[in-house]
Amino acid sequence: MARITRDRSFYRQFFSLLVFIALQNLIVYCVNLADNIMLGRWSEEALSGVALANQVQFLLQMIISGVGEGVVVLSSQYWGKRDLNPIPFINGVGLNVALAVGTLFMLAGLIVPEPILRLLSRDQAILDEGVKYMRIVCFSYLFYAASTVLLATMRSVENVHIGMGVSVMALVVNIALNYGLIFGRLGLPCLGVQGAALATLIARACELIVSAAYVLRIDRKLRLKVSQLFRTQARLAKDYVRVATPVILSGLSWGIAQFIQTSILGHLGSAAVAANSIAVSLFSVIMVVSYGSGSASAVFIGKVVGSGDHSRIREYVVTLQCLFLGFGLLTGSMIFLLKEPIISFYNVSEGTRALARQFMIVLSITSVGSCYQAPCLTGIVRGGGNTAFVFYNDLIFQWGMVITFSLLAAYVWRLPPVWVFLFLKSDQLVKCIVAVFEVNSYRWIRKLTRE
Repeated sequence: MARITRDRSFYRQFFSLLVFIALQNLIVYCVNLADNIMLGRWSEEALSGVALANQVQFLLQMIISGVGEGVVVLSSQYWGKRDLNPIPFINGVGLNVALAVGTLFMLAGLIVPEPILRLLSRDQAILDEGVKYMRIVCFSYLFYAASTVLLATMRSVENVHIGMGVSVMALVVNIALNYGLIFGRLGLPCLGVQGAALATLIARACELIVSAAYVLRIDRKLRLKVSQLFRTQARLAKDYVRVATPVILSGLSWGIAQFIQTSILGHLGSAAVAANSIAVSLFSVIMVVSYGSGSASAVFIGKVVGSGDHSRIREYVVTLQCLFLGFGLLTGSMIFLLKEPIISFYNVSEGTRALARQFMIVLSITSVGSCYQAPCLTGIVRGGGNTAFVFYNDLIFQWGMVITFSLLAAYVWRLPPVWVFLFLKSDQLVKCIVAVFEVNSYRWIRKLTRE
């Protein structure tokens, strides 16, 4: 029977990846939290409008993250066998796919922003603010797509320092410009919600510039050149499509499901939309360790599988599961303890405060499940080479359980918003049962590399 590993190199490598990835995620979500707090002080309509527009951006992020994760899963196995030659071509495929998706989303944000946002809310004041934001921020989608793939390629060879550096820079730029452009400080014009969009656009552009400069000029592992950035190879492109398609479809499915979930809350009123934005912003910041553990375990497990040395993989998997559960208990406790201080920052109605408080209590419970099952499935199972399982699992739970029962709760049973929110998050606990059985079956070990 496998036990918790005593291999010091495991802890050194895993926590080295985890710390940098978690800090990067923390910085990214701190930017989002700062945006929410500043917009919440500007007006509740602006906060809700941007929350709706960000659902479109979230859908893009889920798809592009899937593109990047496809690069990580395949490239990390080549990194494990110390064969670096295929990785630039895998990066090229990922970049081409990501930019194509980013272009489609940018055109949608420019041409039909209001019809898209109207799917989420009928409140015209909220829609007006959301359209103002979206018509500017949509230009950032291309920058985000390219930088995400470049950083994913670096992460696949265990170079996570640049990701954190880029996020620190984006944090400084975004918060400073948000403060100046939303409220008209630092000698800048007062633009409200449009200022928030412009700040995000500039920060994304800076992210891409710094990421590209590092990859092309500083990195010494892959030594990529400009001429290699978009180059592909037929065999590797075929491998990438096979590996990444389930990951991308999983991200697309998840993003559409989140879009529908926001639409359900949006039709419950602006207070529910604002309360969800407040609660999820805190949740995202505190969940960085869990998200980081999933990304770190995907790289680590992928490298071990690619190396061909599976002698200790059972010990590693048992250890990872214990760590994930511990992270979950810590995360749930922090959400519960921090709910009141965070809510006090927002200039919103008392009804919105009460809803946000209820939503955070729900998240403090369901986050325990999220912290265990998500890194188990998207980290261990997907990183080990079985990218299709997570996609099929999400389809069943998202569409067969969460969406179905949430629609019934909101429109048929007409339950209070907190009960609808509970149904929206219920899969996070049930998926733990699936994760336990699948992870410990070890059927997910798949060698993806070519000789």
